[in-house]
Amino acid sequence: MNDINKVVLAYSGGLDTSVILKWLQDNYHCEIVTFTADIGQGEELEPARKKALQLGIKPANIFIEDLREEFVSDFVYPMFRANAIYEGEYLLGTSIARPLIAKRQIEIARATGANAVAHGATGKGNDQVRFELGYYALEPGIKVIAPWREWDLLSREKLLAYAEKANIPIEMKHKAGGAPYSMDANLLHISFEGRHLEDPKSEAEESMWRWTVSPEAAPDAAEYIELQFEHGDPVALNGTALTPGKMLARLNEIGGKHGIGRLDLVENRYVGMKSRGCYETPGGTIMLRAHRAIESITLDREVAHLKDDLMPRYATLIYNGFWWSPERRALQVLIDHTQQGVKGWVRLKLYKGNVIVVARDSEVTLFDQAIATFDEDFGAYDQKDAGGFIKLNALRMRIAENARRRRR
Repeated sequence: MNDINKVVLAYSGGLDTSVILKWLQDNYHCEIVTFTADIGQGEELEPARKKALQLGIKPANIFIEDLREEFVSDFVYPMFRANAIYEGEYLLGTSIARPLIAKRQIEIARATGANAVAHGATGKGNDQVRFELGYYALEPGIKVIAPWREWDLLSREKLLAYAEKANIPIEMKHKAGGAPYSMDANLLHISFEGRHLEDPKSEAEESMWRWTVSPEAAPDAAEYIELQFEHGDPVALNGTALTPGKMLARLNEIGGKHGIGRLDLVENRYVGMKSRGCYETPGGTIMLRAHRAIESITLDREVAHLKDDLMPRYATLIYNGFWWSPERRALQVLIDHTQQGVKGWVRLKLYKGNVIVVARDSEVTLFDQAIATFDEDFGAYDQKDAGGFIKLNALRMRIAENARRRRR
């Protein structure tokens, strides 16, 4: 422990990291720098500064930074160009935030002369892997402190008791008493784990959800919206240009009002166990549906299918923490190349938890109505050509069946 001179702690001001800050002081006796990232969690961050000051952190060692635009433009948008979904459902809201936090932690460590970084991820979860793979990829010699792998405070109740003993103020206790949900929020989503969610047979309580109304309580009238795309990214909503951060925030508001983006999922963690979590991703759900719609008329068939083949691998890389890996970077080059002509508009109908594509168009559309029509096409497509096409594609199967018959 004596070789740690200064540590940069990823600090939210919540239960875990507030206890960690005090624990680092008690056990490592080193200078501590706190880093709090505003990535759209929707909470006032100044209380984190106040808590850090109360625990003796120098004002110059407290970093609170607004990273919302960078988060969406440099992490969420590139991921959505790939249509990335983990295990068919999860839109990777927590996963994609970790590489940005790790990147900024390392930058602050360099700027302040710190030789170590620390995080509040548990020894059972994926986030420890995501943070630390990012740290080591960006600064190979950095020292990492992971308190959950060192201390004996292995439950929410023990953390609360430690905080009470150390006079650390903790908010957001569950109104029924006991430990709060384990929650993570950013502009892309909010997640919930713990409490009765640890039993997959138990339905999530309605009062848990923060961003979305239930579909039953959503408006009885549908709402239409229109998204404009350039190079695979949404750039305007209903004719109004928006920055990436403002775009996602606005879609969260609209989607939440209509009960869009709720997910109750049992997923396979990288560390080997199954875990149940609930997620709210209203804006991301809308974006992803619209992106696939604009790709449907602007991407070549084989390019689109190649992207779909690669997507599970790409999504798994992000879920497992390999954002900064050479293979993810290589895949991103290919994905971004496919998006050069993905432009146009998509009209969507939002209704009681549903996102329904109703129209789409592009100046570079590959949809040719003259060829696709069921009416008279005036020679645009010769249907007789299909006969030879089918026979050639059937040739290998005909040969195989004839061979099988000869072996009888």
